[in-house]
Formats: sequence, C-alpha cells, structure tokens
Amino acid sequence: MPDSLPQSAEIVVIGGGIVGCSTAYHLAKRGKKDVLLLERSKLTSGTTWHSAAQVRQLRSSSSLTTLMKYSAELYQSLEAETGQSTGWIGCGSLSIAANPDRMTHIRRQASLARAFGIEVEEIDAAEIKRLWPIANTDDLLGGILSPSDGRVSSSDVCAALIKGARAGGVRIFEDTPVTGFTFANGRISGVETADGTIACEAVALCGGLWSRAIARMAGVSAPLYACEHYALITKPFDGIYTGMPVLGAHDGYMYIRDEAQGLLVGSFEPNARPVDLDQLPNDFSFDLLGENWDHFEPVMEEALHRIPALENAEVRTLLNGPESFTLDGAFLMGESPELPGFFMCCGMNSMGVASSGGAGKALADWVVDGDPGVDLSAVDVRRFARVRDTLTAVRDRAAENLSLHYAIGYAGHEFESARALRLSPLHERLASLGAEFGDRAGWERPSWFQPAGGGVSTELKFGKPNWFECVAREHRATREAVAVFDQTSFGKILVQGRDAVSFLERVCAGRLDVPVGRTTYTPVLNDRGGYESDVVVMRLREDAYLIVTGSAQQARDLDLLGRRIRPDEFVTLTDMTSAYAVIGVMGPNARALLSRLGPTDLSNEAFPYMTHQEVEIGDTVARASRISYVGELGWELYVPSEAALPLYDRIRDAGGDLGLENAGSFAMAGLRIEKGYCAWGHDIGPDDTPLQAGMGFATKLSGNADFIGRAALEAQKAAGVDRRRVLLSVEDPAVVLMGLEPILVDGEISGYTTSAAYGHTMGQSVAIGYVECHNRPIGEIVENAEFQIEAALESHAAHASLKPLYDPAGDRLRT
Repeated sequence: MPDSLPQSAEIVVIGGGIVGCSTAYHLAKRGKKDVLLLERSKLTSGTTWHSAAQVRQLRSSSSLTTLMKYSAELYQSLEAETGQSTGWIGCGSLSIAANPDRMTHIRRQASLARAFGIEVEEIDAAEIKRLWPIANTDDLLGGILSPSDGRVSSSDVCAALIKGARAGGVRIFEDTPVTGFTFANGRISGVETADGTIACEAVALCGGLWSRAIARMAGVSAPLYACEHYALITKPFDGIYTGMPVLGAHDGYMYIRDEAQGLLVGSFEPNARPVDLDQLPNDFSFDLLGENWDHFEPVMEEALHRIPALENAEVRTLLNGPESFTLDGAFLMGESPELPGFFMCCGMNSMGVASSGGAGKALADWVVDGDPGVDLSAVDVRRFARVRDTLTAVRDRAAENLSLHYAIGYAGHEFESARALRLSPLHERLASLGAEFGDRAGWERPSWFQPAGGGVSTELKFGKPNWFECVAREHRATREAVAVFDQTSFGKILVQGRDAVSFLERVCAGRLDVPVGRTTYTPVLNDRGGYESDVVVMRLREDAYLIVTGSAQQARDLDLLGRRIRPDEFVTLTDMTSAYAVIGVMGPNARALLSRLGPTDLSNEAFPYMTHQEVEIGDTVARASRISYVGELGWELYVPSEAALPLYDRIRDAGGDLGLENAGSFAMAGLRIEKGYCAWGHDIGPDDTPLQAGMGFATKLSGNADFIGRAALEAQKAAGVDRRRVLLSVEDPAVVLMGLEPILVDGEISGYTTSAAYGHTMGQSVAIGYVECHNRPIGEIVENAEFQIEAALESHAAHASLKPLYDPAGDRLRT
C-alpha cells in the first residue's frame, strides 16, 4: 500500500466494497493506470462482508441479466487470473410455490429466463424433496430450478478483484474517508480527505449505504436509504450438504441455503425497518445492528414450517446488517446529471454481489467511453428527478421496497409510500370522478376510472383484472366517441437560441428544419444508432422549439440535450414541465367537442395532422397540437397550469352528449399497442435502432444530412438487421399478456414481447416484440412462419404483422 496520498489521479473510486473493487478492477482492465480507490475503513466493510453472496442471473431486462451472467462468469474465472479463490459454488437456485399465484409467478420467470438464454427446469414436489431432503414439501405445487446460478464468498471475491486491480496499477487507500469535493468549470475536479485533496478528472462513487450522504457533499442526488436486513445462521446439524441449491421460499419472505453445515435463512420481511445513519457510530465497519427477534418472528414461523428440523437447531446468530435500497428496487448507476464527471454505482437493493461483476465493468466503460455500451436505462440515475430525493420519500420507499422484494409480480401493482409528490392541476377533480392513480416518475397519473358509484375492487390478480371492464369502457369511448386524458406528466423542454435549428438537426435523427407550426416525431440516437430517447417537437418560432418527452425521461433528456450543446453553439434549454398541463381530447368526436369551446377552425384544411396552433379555447389560450398516441383523431392541449382545471370542466360540460369519458393510462396502453406505437424504455431503448424497430422513415437517413447515430445506421442498413420489431395478437381471447413473454417462431424462441395489453377493439391480447431475422427477410418470416407467445411456460397461437393491427393506413388520424 502506498505510504502517502498522491495529490492527483485521473479517476478516484470511492468505496472498497464489492462494487468499488469491481469498478477499480475493470478500470485497470481498460488500461487506466492512474486510479485510486479510497475506503473510509477497511475493504469489504459496511455491507459486503456480511452478504449472503448469491448470484442469481435472471433480472427484469435482457441487459441487466447480461450483467449478472457476466458476474457469474467472472467469479468463476478470477482464480485462474489472480490465484485468489472466490469461493464459487455452482449450487443453482430453486424457487418454490405453495399457492397457484406464486406458481404462475415463478413459471412466468422461467419463461423469461428461457427468452434470456438461462437454463431452467420446472420440477415437482418429489424432486424438490430430493434436492432438499429436510424441507417440508407437503404443500408445494412445484418449483423452478436454475442450475447455472451460484454463490461465492464476497470477501474472497473482493480479494481477487483487488489483487487484479493492483496488478493493473490501481492504488488502494484504506482508512481514508472522503470529507468533500472540489469543482472547476461546472464539473468535478477533486476529492477532499483529511490527508489532503486529490485533483482528479472523474469520480466513481461506490459508497454503499453512505453514498447518499457522500453525494450530497457534491450537491448530487443519490436517492437510496439503508434498511435492516436479517439472516438467521445456525450451527451445523444433520441433513445439510454443501452445494444445496439456494431455496427461494418467497411465500414465506425468505431464502435458505447451507452455511458451514448449518443453514442461513435470509429474509425480506413485511414492515421492513429503515436505518438512520446518523444513529450509527462513525467507526461502523464490520459491525451489525441489534438482534430483533420480535421483528423476525413472522419469518421464523415460516422457516419452521418449511424446514421443521430448524426447531432443534442451535442458533449461531441472528445477523442484522444494513443494506441500501432505492425508490424503485433498481440500483443507481451512471453519470450524475447535476455534476459532469461524477459517476456512481450504489443502492444495490441486496443484489450487490450478483450485480457487481457486470456493473463494475459497465461503470468502468461509462467512465472511460462516456457510454456503458449497453442499455442500462433501468438503473440510470437520471431516471429520478431531483424532487424525488427527499429524506422522507427515500426512507419510506426504501423500506417498502425491501418488503416487496419477493412480492408476486401482478400487473397493476403500485407503491403505497412516497406518493403524491407531483400532482396535476386536475388531480382532485379526477379523484372525485373515480380515478385510480398510478405513480409515474413521482407524478400521480390516472390509471383507470371507477364507474359511477365505484365499487370495483383494486385487488391484484393474474388474468383479467377486476378493472377489465372499466378499461374496456374507456377504450371503446376513445375508439367510438371521445375521451379525455390527463397527460400533464409529459416532460416539456423549451429549446431556444440562434443555433436551435442546427443543434436539433444534429442531435435528432428526424428532420426538424420544418415550417413554424409543424409537429415532428423524432428519434434521439446514440453513436450506436440506438434510441437514447424519442420525442415530439413543435416548432414555435424560427429560433424556438418545444420538445415533449415521456414522464420518466424528463431529467434524462434535459441532461442528454444539455451535454450535446457545443461550446460554440448558442442554445438554451428551459424545463417547462410544471408550467403547462396537458389535456388530451381523443376520438372521432374530438373535433365536434372542441369546436364548441372556441372559434378556431379545426377542419383538416385549416388544422392538418401533425401541426399545432395557439388557440382560444374555453376562457383561456392554449397550444393545441393535432397528434395522437392512441390512433384516433385528437388534439393535445398545452394550457397554463393555473387555467387547466377550468378548461377541463368546460370540456366535460361540452362533451356529455358526445359520449365523453375520462380515460387513463391503462386504456392508453391497449390503444397504442393496437396501433403499434412504441414506448421508450419498453419497445425502444439505447440498444434498439430505428431500423430494427421499423422506424427508419422517422429519420433523415434517406437524405444527406448528418446526425448523431447516422454512421451506425448506414452500417446496419448495409449489413442487414439481426432482429426486427413485430406486432402480435393472441388468438385465444381469454389469454391476458403482461409483456416480457417469449416469442416462438416455428417452435423456437426467437425473441420476447416488450409490452403488452388487452386490445379491446380487437377482443384479444396485443403485444409488441422483437424477433431474430436469421438472414431471412422479415416479411417472409411474418408471412410464412408459425408464431406463438409463451406465457408462464404455456404457448399460445399468435398472429404477427409488420403493420399496425388497427387502422394500418392511419386514416382515422387524418379524418
């Protein structure tokens, strides 16, 4: 270990847990020789040392699963490279089900694993008993075995990573807590410690449960909070053998594995308890929190039921250690939008060991290249606006997330804590009219509406939900009459300045040098040609545009656009999200309704599709954009927030005899999928190109204009796409899809659905997904192949199309 702290380094990694060790190791692998790792105490202290260290590979997206797969491969190969064992045991994992819904849940997970290339096997209670002889299997319906999963010794993994990092030139300083940061020219410039300041070009914060407090020193948001995390460890007893598959008894809130010829019973229990870091001693390192047997009792009862022999086992300890959780159960990763050069990977939600191999590699790539090279939008820290990083919100939601770690994955689930952070001006009125709300990026957004008199249960279940007919009513109103949607949660960014046109022409793949009054849909691509975002752009003046983006993309897109402004460009960005409410009026009667509220000529000739105008409507002035995300005639009305409620009331008063209904996001999902419209973060993302998505027409690729991502698209066009987006419907009207189901082409898995909903116009489930092309023309595959969609390991005949399933010519939009 170096004797004195250097005055400078290219990159400083903060935190010597498994995430920080992996990041340092992979920075060295990228050839970075001037890297320091600072640890406040000793390596592995905090959370890593007491981790259960399981490596389960399946996650909710293909890219995150790829990170886990890489971790498993790395942990098996490190010993050959470094001479240090990681303690890898390829024991596999076994999820069991004691009720039908849990069985459906784990079968859905098995189907997804198959789509992501993970080996799984459905087994019966007898086989579970063979693998776990001491388990009570009398009430089990079955299980799913994942034989390629495993576990490690977290301390040994860190030792191997650090050995490899040191061999690559990384310098390690223990007992060196960070006390502050320095800044220059709007970016990070140094790290302060008690032993001096280290000038640097970049920081990688991997500080575990202390990360939020460290980030605050730099003025950066890191919305995570520590919670108590329990594990019962017994002394050895009969019936245990090394390498038993990790048992996921999630109906009992627990996982169980062998530990030194005894058992370790870890829990994600109801009513989890947050940990106030201010109450921990400053030297908290290899310490634990106090035992709380009363809190652990519900899990203990479940453990005794599942493993009766536990009753006579001798307890070694009830381990209670702090673990950090986030607002949505996914970790925080990437470069902060608030401070260039400040990267992070923290808030691992008890997936630190499984994630760290791949996450450390991806973070190192992000620091070196400015891009992780894969779609990590699900964990990108920019998914959270600063308004969401408040103490009460992160504390309450972190605890709820721990408690929901093993919850059954029903469609329509909503968090209960940290709600009502951002409210539309219409919120109270819509609530009084029966709106059932969902949380989207902190906004309360109507999901669906109760009928007059209410009474529809919100209890979750598989299959057709209790609100199925409510959504059907909203869906039909949009298709047959007129519906009003509260779309206020859209992000709205005003782009102005002398170079606004040339800037957007370069940054966006679509053509934006269009007449004032034109509305344009455009992809925003990365250098790989993938969708960093997709937005709608209204040209307001020669030097001004309004960009409209998804609720969850607001902070991300502001950062993305801001980083792409060149020093010689005169362009300003203003977040207008809170300034305007958005009321969508959609359906064949939309023109008739809005014509009652103002003098504007809404005819096709005077107000064509994909144009916008400032209009007098009701008692206010709004910007009306003729565009639709549901495939019907319609306008989005951008109205000053303070005028939104009176306008909404006027719309309701004027639309009664036209069949007007309130409609929510659940109806919109079915409507847009029937029409084949993509949702960023589901159907398109950083790993998906417009050519793969069948959206090349929305780019300038046919002309000569340059734009970010053009070179990649040209290369892909010349080589041919490897996969292609298709639209699907299931023949059996009783089948309800949820998204993330394997797509089978001629009996072989060829892709998976990226979003799905019930298409009430068509009377069947509809979906969007991608299938591999295998050098065959996609049209030939769609025309001649047999398609099926696998839901919970059961295959259902499906129809595939490259054209929208509903109104393929788009006539209704232009009525």
